[in-house]
Amino acid sequence: MLTMSDITRTVVLRGGAESLLLRRFSLTPAGGRRASFDTRRVTIGSSPDNDLSIDDPGVSRHHCRIEVSADGYRLVDLQSKNGTWISSVRIHDAVLADGATFSVGDARVRFDIGDEEVEIGFSGDNRFGSLLGRSLVMREFFALLEKVASTDATILIEGESGTGKEVAAQAVHDASRRRSGPFIVFDCSAVSGDLIESELFGHVKGAFTGAHADRAGAFEEAAGGTIFIDELGELATELQPKLLRVLEKREVRRVGSNVAIPVDVRVIAATNRRLREEMQRGDFREDLYYRFAVVKARIPPLRERTEDIPMLVDNFLAEVATQHGLNDLNVSYQTMQKLIAHPWPGNVRELRNFVERAAVLSQDGDVATNFLRTDAPAAPKADAAEEAVSWMEAAGVDTETPFKEAKHRLVEAFERAYWEKLLHNADGNVSRAARKAGVHRKSVEYILRKLDLKR
Repeated sequence: MLTMSDITRTVVLRGGAESLLLRRFSLTPAGGRRASFDTRRVTIGSSPDNDLSIDDPGVSRHHCRIEVSADGYRLVDLQSKNGTWISSVRIHDAVLADGATFSVGDARVRFDIGDEEVEIGFSGDNRFGSLLGRSLVMREFFALLEKVASTDATILIEGESGTGKEVAAQAVHDASRRRSGPFIVFDCSAVSGDLIESELFGHVKGAFTGAHADRAGAFEEAAGGTIFIDELGELATELQPKLLRVLEKREVRRVGSNVAIPVDVRVIAATNRRLREEMQRGDFREDLYYRFAVVKARIPPLRERTEDIPMLVDNFLAEVATQHGLNDLNVSYQTMQKLIAHPWPGNVRELRNFVERAAVLSQDGDVATNFLRTDAPAAPKADAAEEAVSWMEAAGVDTETPFKEAKHRLVEAFERAYWEKLLHNADGNVSRAARKAGVHRKSVEYILRKLDLKR
């Protein structure tokens, strides 16, 4: 009989780095096809973006996962509706034995351990660039970024909002041979759909109304460096083949021109959407997805690495103390336990904003959680139709104008008014404005450039 020491073991390397040696394993749903895996984490559920997708009405979209550690192959329930079962026992976290069978919904799945050994690396450092974390999942993430940073491989960073995808992209750029070149951020969600092609690829004079001069796009601006395409899932389907062509040929054509311009850039993209699920629906091209996912890196949400919260809090307190001129900020044991137990749906960004607010409002330097609320009642909503009409009138929406033009004007006016006011309130400090908006500084710089706003 195999023991866990025969199946998984940790090897300590130089510099504090580690390797987890594990065996490939397979999952076979009853009546389904066997699937083999050589990764440390495998997700199971009804959603097509899972590593093992099971079409069963009793299976939650993200039902459970198998996570390999030095303890063995752990089966972890993800708060599924109908539970994860081994025999007649509903489990929350259990170590699987070779040949075990577990149930999700009405589906039974067999787990088998193979003979082929796989090595998973963990960084010996608790940081990569500005990213921090001593947890296993973050050190695994760091090890992957350390490995690919020195190459020009295209990277797709997946993760929820607020996890630090742009910070990770910046860290990869800073660790690459392109570090002396530009790092250009292009946020697909921050640009009107009508203008994305022009903003990405550039345009020539007269290409469309308002194109008063030739203009380079984000790809040309990033020449010799890195372009970071954020919120990739927001890209309209009609633009996806054009972006695919740029990735394949490494050349752009400005809007209104047939001249191909070579671009020497490294491409990193990020999304908080489940692109494999969007591929199934036909909303995202499969060939474009695989062109981006040459290297796929998932940055875990904060709830999956709660052991990193004390380290993050200490770091944010130091930043806030320097920024606001505060001294002797303290976090009690009880306060830290509340912070660790909080779900943090906004992830690291939400934690950082909370720490800053709590520190500024602290008494005698004691940071408290008495205003960390999760039960605030929702504000009552007016009748939807009346609310919409009232809002349109207040915003000056002209329904006589074609929809696309009216939408573009409104979005541009909103963006300009929002950032002008935010910059004014931040005394022109871009970093402070970025923190208030919950947007990375590089994205704010891009938006200000686009709107031609001065600090």
